[in-house]
Amino acid sequence: MLKSRIKRRAAVGDRAVDRLAEIEAAVAALKDEDLLDLADIFSGETVTTLKEMASAEMAKRNISL
Repeated sequence: MLKSRIKRRAAVGDRAVDRLAEIEAAVAALKDEDLLDLADIFSGETVTTLKEMASAEMAKRNISL
């Protein structure tokens, strides 16, 4: 039972890592205007992961809001 729980948790963790990589790839694949729209949506004072991803991609492309 413990081994199956460990395997299940590992599988959940692996899926989460895969999903995060897919999200990062999707953000990187956005056109400039769409990236700016995403950054604008998350431009509030609260720091979120998506805001950080959009900001990092914008910095790579040398664009800003």
